[in-house]
Parts: sequence; C-alpha cells; structure tokens
Amino acid sequence: MDRAVARGRPGLSPALLGLLPLAFLAVFFAWPVGAIVRLGLDAAALDVLADPSTWRIVAFTLGQAAAATLVAVVAGLPVAFLLARVALPGMAVVRALVLVPFVLPTVVVGLAFRGLLGGGVLPIVLANAFFNVAVVARTVGGLWAHLDRRAEDAARSLGASRWRTFTAVTLPALTPALGSAAAVVFLFCATSFGVVLLLGGARFRTLETEIYLRTVELLDLSGASALSLVQVTAVVVVLVLGARARRRREAALKLRARVESARRPVGGEWWVVGAAYAVVALLVVPIASLVARSVDGGFAGYRALSGTGHAGSLSVTGWEAAANSLRTATDATVLALVLGVSAAVALVSLRRARFIDALDTALMLPLGVSAVTVGFGYLITLDALPGDLRTSAALVPLAQALVVTPLVIRLVLPVLRSIDERLRQAAATLGAGPWRVWREVDLPLAGRSLLAAAGFGYVVALGEFGATSFLARPDTATLPVVIGRLVSRPGELNSQMAYAACTLLMVVTVAVALVVERLRAGELGEF
Repeated sequence: MDRAVARGRPGLSPALLGLLPLAFLAVFFAWPVGAIVRLGLDAAALDVLADPSTWRIVAFTLGQAAAATLVAVVAGLPVAFLLARVALPGMAVVRALVLVPFVLPTVVVGLAFRGLLGGGVLPIVLANAFFNVAVVARTVGGLWAHLDRRAEDAARSLGASRWRTFTAVTLPALTPALGSAAAVVFLFCATSFGVVLLLGGARFRTLETEIYLRTVELLDLSGASALSLVQVTAVVVVLVLGARARRRREAALKLRARVESARRPVGGEWWVVGAAYAVVALLVVPIASLVARSVDGGFAGYRALSGTGHAGSLSVTGWEAAANSLRTATDATVLALVLGVSAAVALVSLRRARFIDALDTALMLPLGVSAVTVGFGYLITLDALPGDLRTSAALVPLAQALVVTPLVIRLVLPVLRSIDERLRQAAATLGAGPWRVWREVDLPLAGRSLLAAAGFGYVVALGEFGATSFLARPDTATLPVVIGRLVSRPGELNSQMAYAACTLLMVVTVAVALVVERLRAGELGEF
C-alpha cells in the first residue's frame, strides 16, 4: 500500500492542489508587482530611497502601526478573557459584536471616526486598533480557553496575587498566541489604506497612501516602486515572524486538550469582565454614531441612493453600486474559496516544514503589498493574456480574491490540521484513496468552517476599497468606491448619501458576521 495513503494523510494528488493557488499567485500577483518594480527601478528610485522624507513616511507607517497594535493588544486581552473564561448570558452576542469591526469596510470605519474625532494621528491609531481588537481577542482567547485553571489556582494557593499569577503563569502560556496576533495586527495596520486616506489627508501619509499618491496622481512609477520594495521587505519580515508565532500557537493548542474553564466570574475577575464589556461598548460607539448620522434630518440620504448625488457626482446610482458590490463580492468569494481550500489541503498534505513555511508565507504576501501596486501592475501586464483582461469586468473580483484568499486559508487550515489523524488512517486502511479520505473525513468535519470562511470572505470582498478604487470603472463602481467619491465631493446631499450607503453596507456586514459566528468551528481559526 502507498505509504502516504497508509499514514492516512492525502497523498501526492491532494498535495498538487497547491499548484493551483501558486499559479494564480504567479499570474495575478507576482507578475504585475514584478512588472511595476522593474519599470520603476532606476536612478530616480534610488533618489527616493535617499530622500529623508521617504524615511519619515516609513517611520510614521511603522510608528502608527506599532501604536495601534499596542492599543489593540491592551484592549483585546480583557475581551479574550471574557470569551475564553466567562460563562454569562448573551456571550454569543458579545462574540458577534467583537467580530463586526474586523469585517467592516475601511471607508465605513474611516467615515465613522472622522465624524467622531476628525482627522489626525490619534483617530488613525484608534481606527486601526478598532479593526483589530477582534484578532487579539479571538486568537488569544482560543489558546486561553485551553489553559487549565489548576496551575493558576496552585499559584494563588501559594500566596501569589491575581496580577502575579497572571504575569508569572498565564501570560507566559499565552505568549505564542499574543505573538501571532500582534504580528497579524501590525501587518494590517501597516498596510491600512482607506482609514489613513480618510483620516490622514495630505498631512499624514503611510507607505500605502504614498504609493497611491505617486501612482495615481503624480504618475511617479520610480518612486512608487521604491516604496513598494520597502513595503514588501517589511511585510516579508513580519510574515516570517508571524508564521513562527503561529506555529508555536498551533503547537500549544495541540498539547492542550480543550478544558471546560468557563465559569461565572468571582472576586477580582469582575473587574476584568467590566473592562471587557467597556471595550465592547466602545466598539459599538462608532457604529452607532454612523447610523445616527445616516438618519440625521430624516431619510434624505437613503432616498437619494436612487440618484447620482449632488450635481451628478456619480456615474451610477447608489443602488446600482450596491448591485455591483454584491456581484463582484460573490465572484471573488467563489474564486477565493477554491484557491484557499486548495492551498489549505496542500499545506496539510505536505511534509517538509521549510516548504510549508515558504508556501504559507507566499500565500500571505497579498495582504501586505499595496493594492494600488497590484492594480497598476494589472493595467500594464494583463493585455498579454488572451482577451485583454484590462477592460474586463473580472478584473475587480480577481483583485478582491487576492485579498480574501489568505483569510480563507487562515480560517480553514487550523480546522483541517485539528482533525484526528487516526480518522484518516482508519479510512485509508479500509481502502479509501486520498480523494475519498478528503471527501468522507475532512470535508464533513470542516464543512461548518468552509461556510464560515465563505461568509467571512464575502463581507471582506464586499467592503474592499484599495484595489477596487483603482480598478473599477465609473460605471462599475462598487458601494465602497461610491462612498469614497461622495466623501471627496462637496454638497450636503453627497454627505447624507455617504452615511446612508455606509449604514447599508454595515447592516449587511453585521448580518453575515452573526451567521459566521454561528457557523464558526469552536475556537479554531485565526479570527
């Protein structure tokens, strides 16, 4: 019998599925980005790297990302405790409320914080942290739920205070999850686009918004390419560190069986619970303020969605933009599921750790490279493919799928890795081939996770702004692109329409987030 089959893992054929996402990555990511880099690598690019203003932008990018990561970690820890250790009524609602900010479109959050705090560094940091509290809470909470309370109880019985017990016993055990979460949050904050564009204006720019400015407005490809190289280098470093932390987290989860550690809080735990509920309440404030602004003065903004805004600011009506969003998000989600599941199956099937790490890092790269760089690369390369995709309606779903696929992998892969190997071995012993093992064992056990990944990917694609704002034609603009255009145009009607469109987008996001929470496979998955 084939050794791979005898071991119960999918053999060579499932492992070859990894070639599908790699081929997609090569054509629709590496080729366009490489073309931009080659086009702009010249003496002018070296001048950009030697310019002190470039490194001020780099410093601001890293500084705001580090500050937002710190805020997200501090705010997310009590929420992680609440999700992992507390048994109180309404926890399902709390879980959904924590998840909602992470999947909200960036233009929605940017507009909400601009209405609350105006522009500047503090709103940028808080908005980026707002997005990522869920990453910390869910990632750390997943490991925290597996920690046995007896070690903490023993420390307490020996006279350690609650704080001493936390720092000496609990925190070291949570370090793998904290490192993994911090790396992901830092990556998201460093590559934030919509938030910085709306809240930073011309004064505060990150690498992402500077690449956009140089590419779209200044047509400075050399400068944009130089900045892209800096960004890619930083992203690779963060991804490598994040992959190591993620392996440590997964190893810690494998070593710890799930324990029933949730209970009603006692003593000083109520202070932590109170802090967690305060964080959840603060997460609701921007959402509530946005809804309130959308009905300020009546429902004129909602009625105006059937038109094109003040003085014809848009080329499509608000409802046509909504239909465009639904259509492109559906296409992108289907493609991302095919690619993401193929990659996850391949990663589970492979044996060599170094190759697994290299493939995993490569698949995560699209999260950290400027969407504008990718989009512009499409326009100068894809004419070489049959049909000239540069004028195709498929261009936006392809770009959105690049963003969604890594998130699908992060949701599905831990679930596949958690399946008991003995089940695969038993099926293989009874004569099942690799594909039948996948169909009869893995698929039924990972089915809920696949549905959750589909819903999660759908709302992320629905709200994608960076690549879509660059690639969408005026007559195929999606709702986030329309919101961005309305915000940048004068007129009270445009402002009312923007808030109404944001609220509609948010309602859909919240509804899907509730479904995802119900489908989610326990504490598995990154988010």
